[in-house]
Amino acid sequence: MSGVIVSVAAFIGIFGIVYVFLMTRNRERMALIEKGADASIFAGSSRSFYPTLKFGMLFVGIALGILLGNWLEKNYDFNKGVAYLAMVFLLGGISLILNFLIERNLDKDKPQE
Repeated sequence: MSGVIVSVAAFIGIFGIVYVFLMTRNRERMALIEKGADASIFAGSSRSFYPTLKFGMLFVGIALGILLGNWLEKNYDFNKGVAYLAMVFLLGGISLILNFLIERNLDKDKPQE
């Protein structure tokens, strides 16, 4: 029963945070528009992002970290928590750094508008 209560509380908490964020952002934008601010400030930057590449590389890095953590635990008698946590953060971080380098190279090749 306590698992259900924790799950419901977590869902309500996440929903509340997202709701407050979206409502605050909407009120802020409406106030700026009422004051006559230029609507172009709401447009994102012209820099292109590749979210699928970023998340794909992050998840592959995390998966490799879990596998490498398991290997370290079994073969070298590492502490289970240390092996998994260290490898997940290490390989997840490396994958995000590689993603940054790939995106930077892709942006260099893209013609400027």
